Amino acid sequence: MASKSVMTLDRALSRSGWGSRTAAREAIATGRVKVNGRVVRDPERWVRSGLDKVCLDDRKLKPSPKIYLAFYKPKGVITSHGDPGARKTVYDFLGGLGRWVAPVGRLDKDTSGLLLMTNDTEFADDVTSPNSGVVKTYWAKINGLLSDETIAHLAQGIEMKRGDWAHPSSVRRLEDRGKYTWLEIALDEGKNREVRRMIEAVGFKVLKLVRTRIGGFALGAMTPGQWRELTSDELALIRRDARKRAGQMSGNAR
Repeated sequence: MASKSVMTLDRALSRSGWGSRTAAREAIATGRVKVNGRVVRDPERWVRSGLDKVCLDDRKLKPSPKIYLAFYKPKGVITSHGDPGARKTVYDFLGGLGRWVAPVGRLDKDTSGLLLMTNDTEFADDVTSPNSGVVKTYWAKINGLLSDETIAHLAQGIEMKRGDWAHPSSVRRLEDRGKYTWLEIALDEGKNREVRRMIEAVGFKVLKLVRTRIGGFALGAMTPGQWRELTSDELALIRRDARKRAGQMSGNAR
């Protein structure tokens, strides 16, 4: 921990890349963590990175090498570390990685597609922050043929159930195939099941939903269940998207 910022002890462990905030709290509660030579069991204890000596299992806490993954989450897989129902999780596909990573945002069980995973909590915060507004793009198969007027209605913004509004960045028809319409929907919001709720608001249902892109980074030739590390250029592209969108949103707020 090189910088001299102040943060809670559990966050210091998480930011080092050692593990999740939940795992950090468990380690602290069981007495595995010392601050300046004394066991501390309070995860809310403030520590000064670069000044306070934090040890885990009597070893000085050091930042883990940062790792950034792109994962093609299959449908039916849970975006969590464990599931009481013993369903498959994204971690079942990461055998051999040997390092802790966490999902950057979430995809619900019935949605497949691009999921970023990392041990860099600051990067994850940048991508998922409402202030960054990084655009996520989805392909959706709809259980009917949508008219141009309905698609225009969706693109202009639509009120969903419970008075919640969706304001997509764009909505466009990909193709009509048989009795189904495929749409491309881009969102810079992070509302729960937003695409599905948008489509339900115009009287249809989503039969298949795939996230194809985060910012300028796309799934490309990846297949369900596959993961790989991001290249430095890909990582820089996602970071630029987050900074660019944050700057645009900050300017619009003035």
